[in-house]
Amino acid sequence: MKKQRKCFTYHSFFTILLLFLIILYAILIYMQNNNTKDNKINNNKEMGFGGNPLKLFVPGRLCLFGEHSDWAGMHRVMNSSLEPGYAIVSGIEQGIYATAVKDKDFIVESSIGINDGESLHSVMDTEKLLSIAKEGGFFSYVAGVASYISDNYSVGGLRITITGMDLPIKSGLSSSAAICVLVARAFNQLYDLKMNIRGEMLAAFLGEQRTPSRCGRLDQACAYGVKPVYMKFDGTETNARPLRIGKPMYWVVADLQASKNTIHILSDLNKCYPFAESEKEMLVHEALGSDNDEIVAKAAALLEAGDAEGLGKLMEEAQENFDKKVAPASPVQLAAPVLHSVLNDPAVKKLVYGGKGVGSQGDGTVQFLAKDLECRDALIDYLEKEKKMPAFSLTLQPGRTVKRAIIPVAGFGTRLYPATKGIKKDFLPILDSDGILKPALLILLEQLEEAGIEQICLVIGAEEQEAYDAFFSPLPEENIKNLPDSRREIEGTIARLRKMITYVYQNERLGFGHAVYQCRAFAGDEPVILMLGDMLYESNIKANCTKQLIQAYEQCGRAMVTIQKIPLDDVIHYGIVHGHWEDEAESLMKVEKIHEKPDRDYAKEYLGTAARRKNKLYYAVFGQYILTEEIFTELGENIANNKKSHGEFQLTDALDAVREKFGMYGFVPEGKSYDIGLPEAYRETMIKYGR
Repeated sequence: MKKQRKCFTYHSFFTILLLFLIILYAILIYMQNNNTKDNKINNNKEMGFGGNPLKLFVPGRLCLFGEHSDWAGMHRVMNSSLEPGYAIVSGIEQGIYATAVKDKDFIVESSIGINDGESLHSVMDTEKLLSIAKEGGFFSYVAGVASYISDNYSVGGLRITITGMDLPIKSGLSSSAAICVLVARAFNQLYDLKMNIRGEMLAAFLGEQRTPSRCGRLDQACAYGVKPVYMKFDGTETNARPLRIGKPMYWVVADLQASKNTIHILSDLNKCYPFAESEKEMLVHEALGSDNDEIVAKAAALLEAGDAEGLGKLMEEAQENFDKKVAPASPVQLAAPVLHSVLNDPAVKKLVYGGKGVGSQGDGTVQFLAKDLECRDALIDYLEKEKKMPAFSLTLQPGRTVKRAIIPVAGFGTRLYPATKGIKKDFLPILDSDGILKPALLILLEQLEEAGIEQICLVIGAEEQEAYDAFFSPLPEENIKNLPDSRREIEGTIARLRKMITYVYQNERLGFGHAVYQCRAFAGDEPVILMLGDMLYESNIKANCTKQLIQAYEQCGRAMVTIQKIPLDDVIHYGIVHGHWEDEAESLMKVEKIHEKPDRDYAKEYLGTAARRKNKLYYAVFGQYILTEEIFTELGENIANNKKSHGEFQLTDALDAVREKFGMYGFVPEGKSYDIGLPEAYRETMIKYGR
């Protein structure tokens, strides 16, 4: 009996041990599966899938002048005697709205039932996307761009949800280019591909080239938004620059509700290239070459001058030239009886300065430049009710310009003591380029006035106003009598500038950002230029550095800071900006990072900006800024929440927050800055400024 119990005990022990091992194994498998799921979730998080959606809007585009010139100019690759193509293209107020987030696949869906409510769901694979692109249809465009991105960048996928679309399809307004730019922009911004606007345009164009559609290069001008863009097409090279508008202009665009065959038109015109073999073909070369060059150059000048009447007349001249020299090459399609009946309608002509066809011309879409706002509305009403032609408006507005400036000058000037015991730092004398010894502040004020600034706010301490009142007060008559004529003119300038000046007080020295925020009421909701009271700026060209900055802002419409190239060893002394260039001249930078006084190693690793001719260059704040309403909002929140850096409220913190939320540009002016805030720098300024 004892022996049996012993065997039973051993058997029970091994049974229990086996059960324990089985349970342990099951637990390990369960934990491994859970860890795998957690790792997948964590991997997705690390790759950034999902997250806050990026909101996007890309408009359709309207070719104001220069239709067909994009592909005509491309033929210079084979025939260098052809003229480059030129066009003026504008985004319109209608377009495509969407949101986008990262995903492992490429998904395009719609919350508004576009494309019969269908959606696209594809793995992020070049060949798979390319096969979808070749099928044609709505999804071919988005797949074409995604396949191009997959081919050229190491990225994951996207989930794009189209949330709105008020852009007419197949009306000569390039809805296909708009969706292609939207996809390129979504990849660019979510995966930080560092494309500038022209890079997005190129990705959109090459993506659309993978579809059965064969779009031209001017379509992607919609990437610039609702503003006119001057474009040049020279072989495979495309250049573009935004145009400034002198005065508001009111376009009306209408669907002619007729028919045209764009493929037929392009086929007929392509027979004329690359070499003309008849007089008819030579006339097409002339119309799309030298004639078009002259017309587009005139149109750009008229737009910038705000001459709507002259521009309308030019539209009619352009249409007449097209009918005379281009239409005979495709007589059936470009006869366009409906287009011409509307252009010559007396009821229409009394409301407009001029009109012309759109896109490939023919009986597709017409555009008019209305005489004013009331005429625009009356024209839309007439076209829709009497002609049964859907119409919409395009208003081109002058960009917001800068008319106000801020100069913080409060403070003792410790680093220049004891000179500042008797004179404020911004009153230190500088020999100007006109040979007159002036206070540094006066040089700044004169440059602001020359740049078109109308109101100037000086940030001072309350106890300091007496010094400024003394400077701006009129000289006694006996002193004026003793001045030579050139100095009397300066006295008149000082008196004129005094009327432009407002004072605000910074009674607590809580940092540069705090000083700037004291001007919140002065700025209102307008953009303002900020200049440092201990810096001077000397231009290498006719327009001074301030004027150059304002002109750059008018093109971009975003907060902006001037920057200048410095050696790597000097970065520790400056605020350093890093980004990528938006233009070939490398003068306009999309800012991606701002860092205050970094050490050399950090700057070398993270803050170098790629240049065409060198691997990396380093750019410091030049000392002039365009501040927008959003920057004052950020400063206000930082002050309210006592958010300080290095014990003070910093402007850099607000700038960086605005950069992240709204975007910011750096601008390299043609000029140089001079410091008067340090003894050695002041001596160098005295020697070199104005020479």
